[in-house]
Amino acid sequence: MGRNPQSGERLRPVDLAREHGLSTQAIRNYEEAGVLPAAGRTPHGYRTYTPLHAGALRAFLALVPGHGHQTATSIMRAVNEGAVEAAFRLIDESHAQLLDDRRTLQAVENALRDLGPGVASEPGAVSGSGGTFIGPLAGELGIRPATLRKWERAGLVRPRRDPLTGYRVYDEAAVRDARLAHQLRRGGYLLEQIAPLIAQVRTAGGLEPLEAALHDWHGRLSARGRAMLSGAAALEAYLRDRG
Repeated sequence: MGRNPQSGERLRPVDLAREHGLSTQAIRNYEEAGVLPAAGRTPHGYRTYTPLHAGALRAFLALVPGHGHQTATSIMRAVNEGAVEAAFRLIDESHAQLLDDRRTLQAVENALRDLGPGVASEPGAVSGSGGTFIGPLAGELGIRPATLRKWERAGLVRPRRDPLTGYRVYDEAAVRDARLAHQLRRGGYLLEQIAPLIAQVRTAGGLEPLEAALHDWHGRLSARGRAMLSGAAALEAYLRDRG
């Protein structure tokens, strides 16, 4: 039979810390945050822990990569307070966020694919200063000029101003951003959801360099999914030990 994690075995803070390369202060901090159950005390006031505390620490550290430090802390605090259903709800919310992130990534990939290889404007839409005016671009996208102005206020597109007329002029990058925003809006995404995606395209320097970023994005989502599985296994072990 295995060792009872709630047996009389006593562990020092350093025993918990050493296993994970942590400091003893970190162990005390985790206890104060509710990540660990309250420690016992010796007659001299020193903290003492048990294998159950070690299991709680392992569960928390396994939850962090998939759920983040704050959510992992909230999950462990709920479990230690006996609010297991609240802990499960937090886990469900993390999984829902991961699914939403996967759908966002798919929407970005679909939008990029729908854009096609070129982002140049129609020949008749180019102004004398080397760009596209708001009317022709809106017509090309099948939207109203007011929509493009709204997107500009939301930071989705960044047209420059013609120094002579003051008119908005959309260069190649601005046309690209407008087309990408249009595709994502058609997919049902809100402006506040689109803005960070447009920012990522700009950071990547355009659509082609974004391929590597999308590949990395896939990898990070997969890593989060696997981390959630590992965290679930460690938390289940802790729940069994708690009885």
